[in-house]
Amino acid sequence: MDRAAQGGQGMKPRQSNFWKVFALPLGIGLLSAAGLFAALLGDGWWDSLSWIGLGIPAAIAVYKLL
Repeated sequence: MDRAAQGGQGMKPRQSNFWKVFALPLGIGLLSAAGLFAALLGDGWWDSLSWIGLGIPAAIAVYKLL
């Protein structure tokens, strides 16, 4: 017996996998952009913030490559 003959209980709509797929790359991109922006803003603690903002994505990339 096919699904159409079961009273119209066809396929359920699929849930979006958008956030499952793009959450981590979007977070890495935002962190990189924040690091670049902090590097342009000034010296002192802005430099520390830029090192963190650019260092974490680089560390993630190296970790995933090894």
